[in-house]
Amino acid sequence: MATIQPKGENLRKAVKWISEEHQYNPDRNYRSIIEEACLKFNLSPVDAAYLDKLPGMDNE
Repeated sequence: MATIQPKGENLRKAVKWISEEHQYNPDRNYRSIIEEACLKFNLSPVDAAYLDKLPGMDNE
């Protein structure tokens, strides 16, 4: 049985995951972390653009 998640829940999980991933792998490029998060959390292109513009993201 599939669970229903509130709108934006995947985006919140992605932000948390990105933060944790950067903490454990500080040398990893933010762009690659964001791309992986988009696939992992099934995010839309709009969500990806939002993540790319978050403060603290080194827009490399």
